[in-house]
Amino acid sequence: MPNQVKIFSGRAMNFLAQKIAKNYGTDLGTVVVTDFCDGEFQPSFEENIRGNDIFIVQSTFSPASNLLELLMLIDAARRASARNIIAVIPYFGYARQDRKDKPRVSIAAKLVANLLSTAGVQRIITIDLHADQIQGFFDVPVDHLYASSIFLPYLRNLNLPKLTMASPDTGGTRRVAAYAKFLNTDFVICYKQRSKPNEVDKMALVGEVEGRDVILVDDIVDTAGTLTKSAEIIMANGANSVRAICTHPILSNNAVETIEKSVLSELVVTDTIPLQKECKKIKVLTTASLFAEVIKRVESHESISSLFKFGE
Repeated sequence: MPNQVKIFSGRAMNFLAQKIAKNYGTDLGTVVVTDFCDGEFQPSFEENIRGNDIFIVQSTFSPASNLLELLMLIDAARRASARNIIAVIPYFGYARQDRKDKPRVSIAAKLVANLLSTAGVQRIITIDLHADQIQGFFDVPVDHLYASSIFLPYLRNLNLPKLTMASPDTGGTRRVAAYAKFLNTDFVICYKQRSKPNEVDKMALVGEVEGRDVILVDDIVDTAGTLTKSAEIIMANGANSVRAICTHPILSNNAVETIEKSVLSELVVTDTIPLQKECKKIKVLTTASLFAEVIKRVESHESISSLFKFGE
């Protein structure tokens, strides 16, 4: 008898989990969260999950209560005798803290991995980790998906005749090179220097963009400072237009206003994090069908990597 699959969600990602469940062909399970006067909360599954495969959808962006809620849901599922507990984490927060870049700091990404394992998670499904090596922080299987499977069809449909890909920093070289390979085009790199986090001091462009339609590629857009400065320097070097694709729209502080005032023609993101404010320049592509297909393949023990073999 096949295992029964049930999909649940934390409060932060209910909008996406509803779409994932619909694409999978089931109803979203019921979770009730009780809030207490002192700020504590208690999530509970309002249906029997004994012996079932449980998929819990929750991104771990700020506030930290989103992560805590996911941990509590995993713990509750384990104590309710779920057969398998899989965390679907569209945006894996704290991923930028994946190493000690100065003395006496935490490696928060590893800490979060330990917390999830201790809570009882048996598998992780996520998309576009900030650093690939974070997969090695877990002792359980990690299905690392790529938003390129969503962005590439969109880019091809733009039919830009003089397309060039670009990375807003040197750390994204591998990512932008992969996009350029799949789209059979060139790429350029913006080189930046920071004096402190979220603030760019200097930036230079490596490569030619004159007369080209440029697409900036990144995994995260936070304050949008790097992205918009990259767009400015690209346009200053003679590009026809510049767009950006970023998987995770954190968009903190005045990021939306920064994008509205920028030279960017368009910013294309996914729904791994809910948009806090609408913007005519921001287009959202859904990850729901991708996550639903991966859940089906996990259950049927089919290949997941084959979803991302675009060149074959």
